[in-house]
Amino acid sequence: MEYTVTTMEEEEEEEEEHEEEEEEEEGDIPIVKWIKHYSSSHRILLVGEGDFSFSLCLARAFGSATNMVATSLDTQDDLASKYSYGIGNVRELEERGCLVLHGVDATKMSQHYFLRTQRFDRIVYNFPHVGFLYREASYCQIQLNKKLVKGFMENAQVLLKAKGEIHVSHKMGEPYNKWDLVQKAQKRGLFLHEAVPFCKEDYPDYGNKRAHGSRPDAPFLLGECTTFKFILNNQSQKKQR
Repeated sequence: MEYTVTTMEEEEEEEEEHEEEEEEEEGDIPIVKWIKHYSSSHRILLVGEGDFSFSLCLARAFGSATNMVATSLDTQDDLASKYSYGIGNVRELEERGCLVLHGVDATKMSQHYFLRTQRFDRIVYNFPHVGFLYREASYCQIQLNKKLVKGFMENAQVLLKAKGEIHVSHKMGEPYNKWDLVQKAQKRGLFLHEAVPFCKEDYPDYGNKRAHGSRPDAPFLLGECTTFKFILNNQSQKKQR
């Protein structure tokens, strides 16, 4: 019977080779990057984007946007006519690997030919608003905005992964507290997991836009804002056990 004799020098060489292989394997593991509540490991759907500056902020933080789908109700022509940097932002997003979809209605998006086949870890809608059809505090304006939120939540729930979250950033105080976000969510099988302050400064180069009226590219006053994080009710029940 033959035996293989390994010298100490050969053993040391083998150990060094093994360590190098481990380093190479560890180097293949992608680094997860975060910006506030969002990471490059999340599959993210952004809804109701204005000039796509929020999507682009995330993409730049991640270094890539292959994990993102960014949508807007505007057509590409509308985007070009309404926003100074809209087209440029979209081009950079696409260069970074983001799928950008135009003409997507938040209240019907679960039936969209592409989105209906997808599921997401995070679905984000910043400052939903139907547009300035009436005075902001009027009953009719509030009812229209409540209808928008209702339709969004019904559709977002369908596109959400089992352990995913729906994020809605919203202005606080009158008349926005009359939109009944939390109650609207509860009626659709969603549970408020957390509510945290929204700070625009946390998202470099994000520009909140009016999107409607004669000055769509102008910012609107934010004031005190909150990001509401909703999860599926069955997930909330599991957390409470």
